[in-house]
Amino acid sequence: MPVMRTAPLLVLLMGGTLTLGAQAQPRVVPQPPPAPQVSPLERTLRVEGVGEVKVAPDEAFIDVAMETLAPTAKAAAEENARKMDKVIAALVQAGIPRKEIETRNFSVFPEYQPQPRPEEAPKLRGYRVSNLVEVHVRELSRVGTLLDTALGAGANRVDSVRFGLSKPEVVQGDALRNAVERARQSAQVLATALGVKLGPVLDASTVSEPPHPFPAVARLEMARAGGAADVTTPIQPEEQTVTARVTLIFAIEPAGPGR
Repeated sequence: MPVMRTAPLLVLLMGGTLTLGAQAQPRVVPQPPPAPQVSPLERTLRVEGVGEVKVAPDEAFIDVAMETLAPTAKAAAEENARKMDKVIAALVQAGIPRKEIETRNFSVFPEYQPQPRPEEAPKLRGYRVSNLVEVHVRELSRVGTLLDTALGAGANRVDSVRFGLSKPEVVQGDALRNAVERARQSAQVLATALGVKLGPVLDASTVSEPPHPFPAVARLEMARAGGAADVTTPIQPEEQTVTARVTLIFAIEPAGPGR
């Protein structure tokens, strides 16, 4: 009867195996962290404002030049220096301080005669020397007279007449205040339309555009060319525009219990 004793043992072993499997711990699957709660205080409103201020200029810059042509570079430079000294002396005599007259460009270059046929070699005509000085004028009413003075002393080129501001930072401050006020007004309009209440300013940034010397509206054809030597060259300065841009970020106050 050995067979009869062995069978119950096999059944017990199988049962033990099943019991051990049922007692194993289940695998835990990690869960994602809960999404953070957004505080109502973090709600913001971003607006931009642009401010402009127009102001009359209080200074001018005149660029006058002397050009000379001579067979050699040395001769052209010497003649140019002699004539430009005369122009500068006339401006100083007219009341412009010497320190307000600065050389901006000096050049020497060969000049060739135009050739009727392209195959012909160019022929040197001479050397041209150009000397340009900038004259700083603080009395705008004298700009036209000073132009006539320089041309009458021998200057043969006027490159530009520009107007500017001696203290642009003052006007830039006004433009910035204007930009902030406009941005604040825009924020209030938006808040009212959205049915929310503005909180404090959380961030502010700005970009200012400094004024640049503005070209004058000038009639540079000389009246003396027509025989009227007592007529001053008319110069009409234009207003300078200073612009500032500002970006403001406002907090939106949380809604009350009843809202």
